[in-house]
Parts: sequence; C-alpha cells; structure tokens
Amino acid sequence: METKDVTQRMCTAAEMKFYFTSVMDTKSADARFLKPNRNCNLTSWVPGCEPGWACSVAPDQKVNLKNSNDIPLRTRDSQPCCEGFFCPRGLTCMIPCPLGSYCPRANINETTGVCDPYAYQLPPGKGNHTCGAADTWAGVASSEEIFCSAGFYCPTTTKKITCTKGHYCRMGSTGEKACFKLSSCNPNTYKQNMHAYGFILIGALSLILMVFYNCSDQVLSTRHARLAKSRERAARSARETAEARKRWKIAKDVAKKRTVGLQQQLSRTFSRKTGVEASTNESSLPPKFPSNSSKPTPAGKEKKSGNLTKMLQSIENDSDSHEGFHLQIGDKNIKKQMPKAKQLHTKSQIFKYAYGQLEKEKAMEQKNKNLTFSGVISMATDTDIRTRPTIEVSFKDLTITLKKKHKHLMRSVTGKILPGRISAVMGPSGAGKTTFLSAVAGKSTGCTMSGSILVNGKPDSIHCYKKITGFVPQDDIVHGNLTVEENLRFSARCRLSADMPKPDKVLVVERVIESLGLQLVRDSLVGTVEKRGISGGQRKRVNVGLEMVMEPSLLILDEPTSGLDSASSNLLLRALRREALEGVNICMVLHQPSYTLYKMFDDLILLAKGGLIVYHGPVKKVEEYFAGIGITVPERVTPPDHFIDILEGITKPCAGLTAEQLPVRWMLHNGYPVPPDMLQLCDQIGSSSNGGSAHGASEKSLPGDAWQDSRDHKPLHFLKPHDLSNRVTPGVLRQYRYFLGRSIKQRLREAQLQAADFLILLLAGACLGTLSQVKGDTFGYHGYMYTIIAVSLLCKISALRSFSLDKLHYRRENDSGTSSLAYFMAKDTVDHFNTLIKPLVFLSMFFFFNNPRSTFTDNYVVLLCLVYCVTGIAYVFAIFFPPSQAQLWCVLLPVVLTLIANQGKDDKIGKYLGSYSYPKWALEAFLIANAQRYSGVWLITRCDTLNELGYSVQNWTYCLVLLIITGIGYRLLAFFCLLTFGKK
Repeated sequence: METKDVTQRMCTAAEMKFYFTSVMDTKSADARFLKPNRNCNLTSWVPGCEPGWACSVAPDQKVNLKNSNDIPLRTRDSQPCCEGFFCPRGLTCMIPCPLGSYCPRANINETTGVCDPYAYQLPPGKGNHTCGAADTWAGVASSEEIFCSAGFYCPTTTKKITCTKGHYCRMGSTGEKACFKLSSCNPNTYKQNMHAYGFILIGALSLILMVFYNCSDQVLSTRHARLAKSRERAARSARETAEARKRWKIAKDVAKKRTVGLQQQLSRTFSRKTGVEASTNESSLPPKFPSNSSKPTPAGKEKKSGNLTKMLQSIENDSDSHEGFHLQIGDKNIKKQMPKAKQLHTKSQIFKYAYGQLEKEKAMEQKNKNLTFSGVISMATDTDIRTRPTIEVSFKDLTITLKKKHKHLMRSVTGKILPGRISAVMGPSGAGKTTFLSAVAGKSTGCTMSGSILVNGKPDSIHCYKKITGFVPQDDIVHGNLTVEENLRFSARCRLSADMPKPDKVLVVERVIESLGLQLVRDSLVGTVEKRGISGGQRKRVNVGLEMVMEPSLLILDEPTSGLDSASSNLLLRALRREALEGVNICMVLHQPSYTLYKMFDDLILLAKGGLIVYHGPVKKVEEYFAGIGITVPERVTPPDHFIDILEGITKPCAGLTAEQLPVRWMLHNGYPVPPDMLQLCDQIGSSSNGGSAHGASEKSLPGDAWQDSRDHKPLHFLKPHDLSNRVTPGVLRQYRYFLGRSIKQRLREAQLQAADFLILLLAGACLGTLSQVKGDTFGYHGYMYTIIAVSLLCKISALRSFSLDKLHYRRENDSGTSSLAYFMAKDTVDHFNTLIKPLVFLSMFFFFNNPRSTFTDNYVVLLCLVYCVTGIAYVFAIFFPPSQAQLWCVLLPVVLTLIANQGKDDKIGKYLGSYSYPKWALEAFLIANAQRYSGVWLITRCDTLNELGYSVQNWTYCLVLLIITGIGYRLLAFFCLLTFGKK
C-alpha cells in the first residue's frame, strides 16, 4: 500500500508552496494549523486532513507534480503517511522529508495517547485511525522531532545509525565526521572536545604578543641607547673642539701680542733714524702735498702693517674653520666650505652638527659679554645673523564682558607689547591677567569683546599668525607616556617649517633642552597621575619648551614660573631672554617674582581689580611713575609686591590717594578717555594735590600715530582667517606619519592596559562558551546574543581611551595648527591592531568551548566587522561626552539595542528600530553562518528559524557590509564631533 500509489499521494509544487507560505506567515505555535484549502475546509474534512495521514487522487486523474498553480482534488483512499514523508494537518498529501531528517512511522503511546515521537493525537471517535509518519516541518528553534538526533547520523530519512568513537554527529547529520587531532570524541556524541586547540591558540597569541611587546620595547631601548651614545660622542667632540679652540686662541693672542710688540719696536727704530734726516732737511724742503708716488714712504710701512694684520686675521679664520665650528653664523670667509644641513643624514653627523653649533653659540655668548669696540662693529656689519618675523600687538579700549552676567572682566585697556621685549602681566587676584592673555592670543570664549586689536599695525586677527604664535597654558598639558625629548621633537616636527632640514630641527630641540636644563631627564618619561615621572618643575619647563621648539615670533605664557624654585625660574627666564634677543615678543603672567626675576623683564603691565590698567611701560620707569603720584617703595620690598598690596587694600597709599584712583590716574597720565561711571574719581583727583595729568600727554606709553581714528578700525571678529605667518608647516600625510609614530609608542607603553583588556576578553569567551554550548539542536542563538553584548561592551570601553584621555592635548595641538585629520587617522590606524586581535582572543576561548556549527573563519569575520563597527561608536561617545558619561553609554547601548533587535516580528516598533541596529545585523550574520552548515536541510531550516526569530532572510555578506558601513559612518560622525566639540 505504501509503495503502490506513492506518486498519487505526493504533494504538487502548488501544495508545497501553500504549506511553506502558511508556515512562514504564521507564528511558530500556529504552524500546525493551515489555512483552509480545496480539500480541507469547513465542508470537506476527510481523514487525510488529520496529521500523519494522506489521500490519493482519482485513478483517472492525472497529476503534474511540477504544477505550481492548482491544488488537485485529493480526497480518496485516506491512509497513514509513509515513512520518509511528513503529512501536515489540513493537507491531504505527503511531502518528502529532506535529507538530514529522520521520519519513521509513529507509534501510539498508550499512556499519553499521542503518536510518538511527533506528539500529535488521533482523532476522537475513529477507532480505525492509526498513527502515521511525521505531521509537520518545524525549525530547530521550535521543534526537532523530524531531525536526525544529535549523536546519530541518518544516511537516509528512514535509517538512523549511532555515531562511533572518534567521530561526532550533530543534529541533522547525514554522516559522521572524524574528530580533529588533539580532540576527544566519545561514542554517540554530538561534539568534539577542542579545548586543547583553544589553549594552544591563546598560548600562541600570548607568545606572539609578548615577543612583539618585548622586541618593540627592546628596539625602543636599544634605539634610545644608541642615540644617547651618539649624542654623548657628539657632545664630547664638541667640548674637546671648544677646548682646543680656546687654547688656540690663547696661543694666537700671545703670538699676536709678540708680533705687535716687535712691529712697534721696529717702527720706533725706523722713526728715530728718519727723524734726524727729516729735521736737518725740513727747512729746505717745500711744503708736502699728497701724491701717488710709489717710492717707499711711511705710508708704505703702513701697507706692510696691513698685510700683517690680514695674515693674523687669516690665522683666526683658519682656527674658526676647525671641526665643529665651521658653521658660525655670519662667518662670510668660509661660507663656501660649509656643509649643507640637507647633506647630513646619519645620526652621528646630525648630532655632531647640533652640538657643534651649541658650543659655538656658547662661545659667541661669552664673547658678547666682553665686547670690544671692534667686536661691536663686527656685529653691526654682520648681515647674516638670524632673526625671526616680528609681531607687534597693540590694543586700544579693549573691553571684555561676560555675555550672560554683563560683568566686565576688563575695561578700557590700551597698550602695546613689542617684539624683542619681555612683558610681565601682574596684579591681584581677579584682576583679569589670564583673561588679558586669552584676549591677546584670541582664545577668549563666552565673552563679548569690544575695542581694537592691531597686529603689526593692521586690524588682522591674531589667528592669522597662528603658526608663529606660541601659547603656554597654566596647566602642564604634556603627554605623560612620552619622554621629554619625544614631546619636544614631536612639537618641532609638526610646527616648524616643512622645508627646514632635519639637522636644523634637531638643533632647535637640542638648543631648547640645553637652555631649559633638561639634559639629565631628556630620556625620562614625563609621567602621569598614576605613574610617577619627572618632577613638577621639570614638567613645567617641558610645557614651556613645547612652544619654544617651534621658534615663535609671539610667545604668551600663563604663569610659567608657578611651582618652580628660584633656580629653575632664573633658568627659564634666561632661556626666554635669549628668545627675546632674536626678536620674539614675549608676554607672561607672574605671581610674586623675586627681585632678580623682576629686573629681567623689559616691560610691566600692572592690572587692578576689574581689569583696569594701573601701569604699562618699562620696568625701569615704574618706580619713577609711582613716586610722581606719591607712592614710594619701602626698602627691601620688591616693587610689584608693594603695588599689588596697595591694589588689594593691604597697604594704604599716601594721604589723599586711594587704590580706586590709580587706574584713572593712569588714563589721565596718558590722555586716555575715562569711562563715564568713573568720572567722579576724576573730580577727586582734581581736588587733590597729587593730580598728575599735566604732563601725561607728553609721556604716553604709545605713540600717537600708532592709532588713527577709532572709526577706521572695525570691531573684533574671529572668523576663519587667512594665514599671514609665511610659514608652511608639514602637510597632512607627514603629520599623519608623525602622529602614527607617537601613537604606536604610547600603545607600546600601555602594554599592561592592553593585557588587561585581552584577559577580560578571554574570561568572557570562556564563560559564554561554557554557559551557551551548542548541543546540536539550536543555532547558538542565545550564546551569540550574549557574545554581541559582551564584545560590544568590552571593545567600546577600551576604545574610549583613544580620545577621552587626550582631549586637552588635542585642543592645545589643534590650536597650534596641527591637522585634526592626521590626528584622527593615526588614532584609528593604531586601533586597527585591536580590531584584528580582539576577535581572535575572544574566539580562542568561546569557539572551542561553545563548539558551534559555523567555522572559526566565519565567526572571526563576523566579530571583526562587529568590533570595527562598535569602535567607531565608541569614538563618538569619547569625543562628545565626558569620560564618566561615555562609559555609561557604552554599557547601556549594546544591551538596549540587542533587546530591541530581539523583540520578535510581532512588535512592529521594535522590529522597525531593530532593523537599523548593528546587533540585528551581527546576530543574523552569526545565525546564517550556522544555518549554512546544516547538511541537506540548511535552506529550509534557515528560512524557517530566522523567520521564527523575527529575522528577514538576508545574504551573509549583506549583513557584514552593513556593519562595515555603520563603522565608517560612525567614524565620520566622530571626526565631525572632533572638529565641532573637541575644541571646546
């Protein structure tokens, strides 16, 4: 009966399409109940409509199994479904069970009254109705009755064989698979124990990472040692050359003195002999007139003397051409023999050049201290002395007001800071010293500014000269995981002129290290809060050195001596003094300087509370000015300390004078307009005997022609300016290379943090792999869902460190003109190492403990795309939010999005939102990779199960492309946030 009319009972293509369409369109719980059709409806319900039974067509009816349009009339000869087929409820035909399933005839269970193993009941009241074969097709997420059981394999749909030892058989297997070497497989098992491979992989990864870290660290250490030796040799050679030059000059001077003495003795002898003859014939000779006679005359003697002087000068020039001193600035006689800086390539040559120049500069500095008249003339005629472009900043009626509170931070400030001079800004607390510097540097935010600022006599923004302007903030914003030299060298590379040869850049860095006294700590890490580095005073000097190495024309410093002892402060001021000699305009804020430091300044800007100027002029004339209005400085008291005590109200000025009158007296002294609300103070000054406005107009601190009518000057505006600095700094690609090298060094020195990240991923992989082991009856749905949450969370938190910890450093570097694109690309490039390694670390535990159907490569590719995607999301959080809020978002987002993505297909809102979330795409990619490994039944299983889980059937590559595009999109958003919010 089962073999005679099988073809008459088999479903046509139309009936199969009707069945699977109904299954896909209904919930999994309703998959056993089909919609009414031609054979099974309210008026026709033959025994074949019951589960496990089928009917045949009439003998004279011809059935085309490939017919996909019409369902034939099939109501005759109802019989139990044949084994190897399944007959759904509501359908009167048989559908072949696909390869990988096991569809035997069912047996009645007398206890429960159901047909095992398919769990359908016989229709009541029909005693002759028996159990048939399978009754439904279902995905592994809802039912597993017709699949070949785990631990067995089914070469046909009616034959089931136990898996032998050394092999494993997953659910739905058509054959047994041999276990890999080093893995164990017991009889009747569904998986192989591959823990050994996991330990081998993690051991290999650990070994590679340790070798890489140790070798990199060793390479860095060896490189530093080699550079240190090269520097020591160059410095020693330069010192020996300097000593040899000193000895040679001493010997030359002695020889010169002896030669001059001999010349004078010969001259006296000759003059005595000729003097007698001249006296006897003088009366008879006619008057002498100038002539061009070539006869030997005293003038001829002078010519010989000139030749001797030239010979001595040539000796001196030869001594200057000694090794190490052949590059003296202004030496015109040997310029043809100078080696070009671009011709120096090796480290030894570069350091030799740099230290030779440093020793020569020291010698020149010592020589300038004892200048003779001829030396002054030589310096005056030397046209090759290097100078920098000058920047002169003038300000008139500068007023700064808070936008919301309408509070004046500065009022009616007029003055000028000049190139080649050091200006000190002093005053009591709340006088607006830092506000003044921020206004000059163009860094004022949240304020309304009025008045005029001129740069080199033109109403240009100071941002036009950003590339040659240095600003040293009050806080020491220095990279703690870099050495002193690395910090300075990076700043010099990115901010000096692109066409400057490398030896000259090395010379600039070495000059700054030498002038700031950082030689002993040049190879020491600066240090962070967690890790101790150099001292606070040395860190402060490094903070200043970051701006000095770019050779600025305008250098603004906010309290550079705070936290420094007197020796360090003197060292710093002497270094700034040398900068001022090259024409640098230096302005700084100071608190309570010593008398020695005070005398090292050229100009003083003294501010009162409210941002009003009390004095702005030379330091030498400050006491004279205050003495003219009745304020004298007591003995053994530093003048600025006494003036600040008066402004603070600690010390009372002379009778008839108050601290509030001092700004008005300065305005009257220079003829500046007085604000209307301060006119009453003018009346008080006029009635007092110390009114000092009579002679003020003749001693203005600024020349009258420096300012035209205020109507000629436009109000301050800070739109994006054009560059007027005439300095071309390195482009984006070169800066990217510099940023990349710095980021790699920083990551190598954060090896402990990297190791902690890898260890946490290992533990997470082992835990999730053990708790969500695939038993052969699922796609590993829950394990992959937890994997997406864990990997997203851990990778996001570790990626936050790329930008969260460097916000202040980025703001300072970006304000100085470095490329934001190069900075972002370098950070992202270094993070690609984690993107490649972290999936391997996680899978080394998860894959071999979980043992999924999909291959290791499939899981790695999906995790690789997932980590790339979530890293871009972490960038946005790190830049847009503070560190604490960014961490909170990194924890909440993967959990919330994963829950939304798994709400099921009935939740329309959740399905819509989940279709645009990365966990949806990642989980679908994992499930498709597993479904594709079901031999023979994977297609239907994949469609059925993904539909039950609420997923649309997409291509595996399509899901991965969505993850990659999302990662790229978030990186673009992060870069936009960096440009927009990273500077605030």
